[in-house]
Parts: sequence; C-alpha cells; structure tokens
Amino acid sequence: MSHSNSPTAKSLGEHRIINIIQSRLSQMPLMPIPFGDDVSAVNLSENHVAVLKTDMLVGKTDVPTEMSLFQAARKAVVMNVSDFASKGVQPAAALIALGLPTSFAQKDIEEIGDGLNAGAQEYGAYIIGGDTGETSDLIVSVSLFGTTQKRTLMLRSGARVGDILAVTGVFGKSSAGLRLLLDKTCSIDASSRKTLLESVLMPRARLKEGLALSDSGQVSASIDSSDGLTWSLHELGRLSKVGFTLDVVPFGNEVKQFAEQNGLDASELALYGGEEYELVLTVKPGGWDSAVAAVESVGGQLLPIGRAIKERKILLTVDGDIRPVEARGWEHFKSHV
Repeated sequence: MSHSNSPTAKSLGEHRIINIIQSRLSQMPLMPIPFGDDVSAVNLSENHVAVLKTDMLVGKTDVPTEMSLFQAARKAVVMNVSDFASKGVQPAAALIALGLPTSFAQKDIEEIGDGLNAGAQEYGAYIIGGDTGETSDLIVSVSLFGTTQKRTLMLRSGARVGDILAVTGVFGKSSAGLRLLLDKTCSIDASSRKTLLESVLMPRARLKEGLALSDSGQVSASIDSSDGLTWSLHELGRLSKVGFTLDVVPFGNEVKQFAEQNGLDASELALYGGEEYELVLTVKPGGWDSAVAAVESVGGQLLPIGRAIKERKILLTVDGDIRPVEARGWEHFKSHV
C-alpha cells in the first residue's frame, strides 16, 4: 500500500522502524529483558527464564557473491548465537524459516541444510523444525531458544561510571575483508587476505567467552557488536545512561596492513564496520583480573579499550587530542553490501 506523504523504509532505517513497531505493541507484564536488548525472554519461574532470539539473513543484503550457500546458512545461525553469547546464554534449539527461489537446485538445498546443521552443532544447539516457502530471494530466518538463571543475564543496561570497557577481539577485519570482495583494486598478501576473507565468509560467535564472563559475575553490561563497534558503544551507553572514553581503537595487524596498502584509515575500518561478532562489555573495576582469567580459561582474550564516564558521549583520545565518535554502523534499509 502506498502513502505518498509518509517516509519510506529506506529513509527511516532499521532502528527507527523497530521503534515504530515497538510503540504499537502491548508490552508483556514483568518482561525480564526490556525491548532494545540483544535477546528477548519469558519468565519460567521466579529465577529462570526462557531466552529467545530471531534474526534473518537475506541474500541481497547479507550474502556477498563469493559466499557459498553453506557459508550463508551457517552465518544465519552464527548471527543469532552471537546475541546469546552477549547475554551469557547457552543456546539449546533453533527453528528455521527458509525462503527459497524456485531456481534453487537440490544440491543448493542440501548445501543450505549442511550449513544450518554445522552452525548449530558448532555451538552445541540443534535445529528441531521450521517452515519453508517460495520467495524471490534467499531468506534464512533463525529463531533460537535457550534457558538460564535470570541473575546471570548480562544486559545492555548495567554499566556504571568507572567500569572498564573491554572487547573480546580486534575489529576491522570484516570491514577490510568485505572491501577485498567488492573492490578488486584492493590488495594485500595472501596470508592476510585469507584471514580477512575468513572473517566475512566464516564468522565466529564468542559463545565460550560469553558463558565464561557470565559465570565470572564481573560483567556489568554487554552487547553483541554485529552493527559495528561505534554503534554498539552508543547503544551500551544509551541504555546504561553513561558515556565512554576510548584509549585505543582495537584493530589487528592485518587491518593496519590493509589500510596502509590501500590508502585507508585502520581506525575507521575498526570503528564503523559491522558483522564483527565480538562482545563489547563493561567490567566492574575490582573484577578485571577475574574476568580476564575466566575468558583466558576458555582460550579467549579480553582487551581493555577504555572506561565508562558520566558524560553521555563516546570520546576517543588520540595523541592527547580528545574527539567525539559519532554513532555510525551497519543499518538495514540504509546500508548495502
């Protein structure tokens, strides 16, 4: 239906669309996780909750041409698992809603099935059912389910002034990798190229790290970084009613090398890329050593990058110069592969 005087989805963007829909919904009483967090939940008892998440992969916007159907289907699962990781929840089961063009061959469908199963098994979950329909483009919608104790949930809203801001890995690899796929003039050595492309084609969720951090009890707030580091910081700050000062932009050697060779800014790649699937979190000052030990015990790393501050801004310190960091990142309807 057309409404000529009404803003379009393209001009509104994903986040505004979500706000519009939510404003028209009846809110469930005693919601254990409010609107606006990485996952949703329903109370099972006084202390336990069922945790739910759904995320959709669409061929046109989420699948580069070099990505196989196996990789695309696996990524659809990883996207959802990453949100569970940010809350410290083990996924148990998933439902899949699959939209397929009529041109897909049996081998294509088999590849999708293998990718879905691989993604679920990689993180200890099972696919237990779903739905399939005819669509004009590939659509893989995953709905994830798990249970946990309410007190162990790591929400977006708990950061306090003085908390240590940390991440579970470096940023910018997926942004650099996507540029390699889309811009054939970009170049880098074979080893680094493989690393950067793998971050796009075979992303990994930080589930082990999220579970370990939840068990440590030292995390005050946590968010999945799939919309980009900067956007994640602004969301974490908005819901926690704090700001952040960044002492360092966490980009890896491959990103630095890629930026230098192709006339790009490594900090821009790290701050404003998307689909990194790292965790961005705040740790209570007295619990830093315990949080680091918990993550390292499962083979992960925890990198300090700043602190929570009272002023509700994201500020980056570079060579003694303090500058604001704007809220930019991946947004459906506005951003495109």
